Amino acid sequence: MFGRIHKWHGRQWRDRSRVEKVEFQSRLIWDLSIWLLFLSWDVPFVLLGLRHEPLPLALGVATIGAGAAAAFQGTRVHRRALDHYLGRGEMPRRGLLGTGALCGLSLVLVAALRAAHGTPDDTLMLVVLYVVLPFGMAYCLLVPRRRFLLRFALLGIPVAALFAAVGVSQGRAVGLAVAVVLCGPWALTVSRCGAWTLSVMWESDRARETEARLAVAEERLRFGRDMHDVLGRNLAVIALKAELAVQLAQRGRPEAEAQMVEVQRIAQESQKEVREVVRGYREADLGVEIEGALGVLEAAGIGCAYSGPAEGLTVEAQSALGWVVREATTNVLRHGDARSVAIRLTVADGTATLVVENDGVPERPATAPGSGLAGLRERLSALGGTLEAGPTGDGLFRLTAEVPR
Repeated sequence: MFGRIHKWHGRQWRDRSRVEKVEFQSRLIWDLSIWLLFLSWDVPFVLLGLRHEPLPLALGVATIGAGAAAAFQGTRVHRRALDHYLGRGEMPRRGLLGTGALCGLSLVLVAALRAAHGTPDDTLMLVVLYVVLPFGMAYCLLVPRRRFLLRFALLGIPVAALFAAVGVSQGRAVGLAVAVVLCGPWALTVSRCGAWTLSVMWESDRARETEARLAVAEERLRFGRDMHDVLGRNLAVIALKAELAVQLAQRGRPEAEAQMVEVQRIAQESQKEVREVVRGYREADLGVEIEGALGVLEAAGIGCAYSGPAEGLTVEAQSALGWVVREATTNVLRHGDARSVAIRLTVADGTATLVVENDGVPERPATAPGSGLAGLRERLSALGGTLEAGPTGDGLFRLTAEVPR
């Protein structure tokens, strides 16, 4: 457990995603709960009424040692079982067998200690629950629920027989068996329900990444369609006119020169249109981009709020700000761990100002900013606008774009 804590300490807490933080906290709670039960249930049972005689002392030391080993092995196997449940590791078969063996050994030592110095039966139930819980918490992650409950319920039979053999009353032994049976649903609730929640959170996190990749892929497809629209027809015309010019030149016709001049003109127009596509000069509807951003962010579990005027901007300003919204949305999905995004548009003194602000920004970004913001600055500067982007120092990232309205 402590080795894992040291491993997690190597990275800044703020640099971790929400899912990583939840998983770390869950693992820590599971580990500490087992050790807490060992210290509060198992150890007092041994120390309560222990006589200073060789056999009881030896059994007491052995019981505490076996209990500590069961706690250590249980937390270790539970971590590996959780990784297997989340699809990140193999089933810990040997570790689970070791945990089961320590569970059986601890039960035998507890029974022997009870027979040796007559520890009150009132504390037996808590000790038995502690002994079987580390094994149950790991085992419930590795088999189907019904199979686990059935097999764990059968564990109550040898437990009742063992303690009945050392002088525990029949009613008390049956109570211990019932406690073991009920420990199965408890282990499912404590361990498997939490693991299922983590699996759902990881699946949601992977869905966010997929959403971001789809947004990028959609943008690439749109760019490819635009390039096809620009170049497809013009290149076909250029090829036909060049072929015609070759045939006319072979025949010595003066019209060949005019055809080549036309080819030059079309090529220059195509070059200009390609530049417009690359620089994003084609119109983009700001309203459509904002609606798309709201839908994508909400689908990814990120709250998004928009405020601003619905009209009053030129087509050029709307197109430029639409690109800003699209790029900002992609960055929110791909970077950081945002829970909320605010988009504000204000128009004053002939200038439209768009602010996109999100939380969940690591204190120290793991990667350098990409070329998306640089491309936005180029687009806005062509209209006389500006772009500022960066963390605000309090876990927020703010992007501010200004263009003439």
